[in-house]
Amino acid sequence: MSETTTVSNKSVWTPFNLVAGIIVAIGLVLTVLRFTGGLAAVTNLSDDNPWGIWIGFDLLCGVALAAGGYVTSAAVYIFGLKRFHSAVRPAILTGFLGYALVVFALHYDVGRPWRLPYPFVVQQGTTSLLFEVGACVALYLTVLFIEFTPAALEWLGLKRARNLVVKLTMLLTIFGVVLSTLHQSSLGALYLIAPSKLHPLWYSTYLPVYFFVSSIIAGLSMVLFESTLSHHYFGDKLDEAHKRESLGVTLGFGKAASLVLAGYFIIKVIGMATANTWHYLNSGYGAWFLVEMLGFVALPCFLYAVGVRDRNVKLIRYTAAWTVLGIVVNRFNVSLVAFNWHLPSSQRYFPHWMEIMISVFIVTVGILVFRFIVTRMPILYEHPEYHGH
Repeated sequence: MSETTTVSNKSVWTPFNLVAGIIVAIGLVLTVLRFTGGLAAVTNLSDDNPWGIWIGFDLLCGVALAAGGYVTSAAVYIFGLKRFHSAVRPAILTGFLGYALVVFALHYDVGRPWRLPYPFVVQQGTTSLLFEVGACVALYLTVLFIEFTPAALEWLGLKRARNLVVKLTMLLTIFGVVLSTLHQSSLGALYLIAPSKLHPLWYSTYLPVYFFVSSIIAGLSMVLFESTLSHHYFGDKLDEAHKRESLGVTLGFGKAASLVLAGYFIIKVIGMATANTWHYLNSGYGAWFLVEMLGFVALPCFLYAVGVRDRNVKLIRYTAAWTVLGIVVNRFNVSLVAFNWHLPSSQRYFPHWMEIMISVFIVTVGILVFRFIVTRMPILYEHPEYHGH
């Protein structure tokens, strides 16, 4: 009995659980403060900067990094790349949780959760890009939930319901790709209305294209990054099929990421040439723009290519983590760093520590839910009753 208790205590009182518990506790306190004291109590937002880190990170980065769901599903079910099938369920789960957390984070920014469905049922703003983004995100979150349910239904033993959902796979995949194409690009289009506020090196009429193409990069890299962490922390859950296909997934997604990064670099250069913004490179913002382009686009493109050529799995996985960071840098540049660039430093926005802590709290909740699901449901392994399905 004492040995069992000791093991149980060791499994619960881990450093990760302690840190996560502290973050969740602080996050709950800040949540109460935010919804009782308003935005002014926990943020540095102002009339000049009405969108802060909750939009730049929680929304723009969250939606981009959750793109692995539609990218992987399209590769397997539309393009017939069945050798990547083992990556579908982890990618769908990551995408579903990513979009769920985006909606969760929007409650903090909007402040009135009960008004979130208002534009859909009371007064539709059909000429607004935000309406289109909201509608697509809501619909795609529903699609991702349905795509995720087979794993939960297998866990619950509901065979008939599971088989019915599986028959909808192709329809859901196509619908998901269409919705993702719309809202991923529309997030970039939101900034087309602010040509005087966004620095010319980041402002472009091609912003919707940039956001969509970079979401593919984010999706491919996030699948590699997530699989790296899953292999390390949940290796005991992996079955032989997932272990066997791991190398092919890593090399295939690494190759695709390298090609898309090369294409993204080219269209960014074309955008600069079209707008004739070369002279802005000779400035502080220009130096930072080159850091983004060379350090987070050209460099990972090269490293992915070298990793695939040499079949260097470790290099590809490290590059995936670096590319994910690059996506975050790009979204921060567009929404925060290069936004309101003409204002003096005293009027520039920098997030309050409570804003940052709430974002950390939201990410921590996502990690905890991911761990709960992966350790219980057939995500990283095939359910024995559905072998070969």
